[in-house]
Amino acid sequence: MEQSPRIAVIGLGYVGLPLAVEFAKHFPVTGFDINEARIKDLRDGNDHTLEVESAQLKEVNVSNPDGDKGLYCSNKLEDISKCNFYIVTVPTPVDKYNRPDLTPLYKASETVGKVLKKGDIVVYESTVYPGVTEDECVPVLARISGMKYNEGFFCGYSPERINPGDKNHTVTKIKKVTSGSTPDVAERVDALYRSIITAGTHKASSIKVAEAAKVIENAQRDINIAFVNELAKIFNRLEIDTHEVLAASATKWNFLPFKPGLVGGHCIGVDPYYLAQKAQEAGYHPEIILAGRRLNDGMGEYISNEVVRLMIKKNVGVKNADILLLGITFKENCPDVRNTKVVDIVRGLKTYDINVTVYDPWANSDEVAHEYGIETISKLPEGKKYDAVVLAVAHNEFTGKDWKQLVKEGGIIYDVKGCLDKDAVDARL
Repeated sequence: MEQSPRIAVIGLGYVGLPLAVEFAKHFPVTGFDINEARIKDLRDGNDHTLEVESAQLKEVNVSNPDGDKGLYCSNKLEDISKCNFYIVTVPTPVDKYNRPDLTPLYKASETVGKVLKKGDIVVYESTVYPGVTEDECVPVLARISGMKYNEGFFCGYSPERINPGDKNHTVTKIKKVTSGSTPDVAERVDALYRSIITAGTHKASSIKVAEAAKVIENAQRDINIAFVNELAKIFNRLEIDTHEVLAASATKWNFLPFKPGLVGGHCIGVDPYYLAQKAQEAGYHPEIILAGRRLNDGMGEYISNEVVRLMIKKNVGVKNADILLLGITFKENCPDVRNTKVVDIVRGLKTYDINVTVYDPWANSDEVAHEYGIETISKLPEGKKYDAVVLAVAHNEFTGKDWKQLVKEGGIIYDVKGCLDKDAVDARL
């Protein structure tokens, strides 16, 4: 007889916490994270990622893990020992050479392996290349638990589709791909997600198919954005407004509405490297995927050079100039600074001995300083004017404001996002 789901969500970040909160409305859920400060904040009803509102978090919080439903947050291994579904939502970054770093997955698998019991199911949501779940994670689970795969314990894969900062496409409103290591387990995993995903589910034929589906979603977006970034470089040389060209092309019903810009974050700027790694292991060199990555990774430096070129053209002194950079997070209206490419603009401008002031009311200044060694401010100094203002992130606080009042006479405004009025800026990407 199948047990009722008792769920452990391993990793309470941008992906894990919203998922845990939704499951907690129906099932007993233990949210596990090794960060003790994070656990304390969540127990107090505070989510620094801003993905879950305090009222919603407090509503599902419970003081012990043994109830019929609710979310109990813990960093203690014994608190997840009674669970029978383990959902792993840890990050999957790349190292400085853009090679996949599976360390968080290995460590999470070791943690789960210590408490696995016969019949338990481990579902991975972390974005990986095809084969990671069964070739990399399962051996760890088997070694630590002492049980055999598909005899003692089982696995599934259901790729995360969280869009940080997006309050419309939340976890329950995005269709979910599911899979399992046996037909019966695949159905059980699918049924579990169907209980909370109002948009429905798609049961893939295998774990590897589900893994591949996720990794190509972001590779596809990466390549499309690389294409329009290349168009922007071409049209800038031809002195044609890229955004006007895209608006004209978008009148055709099947034209894809991508815009030029920076490609950072934990998904689009990272996942194509996972697919490229697996392709190379299989003896194939992926040309288009890596070409798109190279082009997108170079956009920060390109933008900084364009700003300097415009300053020179407008007779604005470059050395020791003061530039106000608006935004440091990887996307608008979101505090997430993981793999943000705005730092490349900062570094590029500093190579010209330019003084860069980074203003972002959404970013955690301590986190930015720790991750990138860049100082940020969350409030503009009164009366200060700059030689140039560069809008890098389209936060709501930035898009509806006239920035000319902060620019010195003869100074410039550069709009990376194309979100300001064309007549209010000197150039846009």
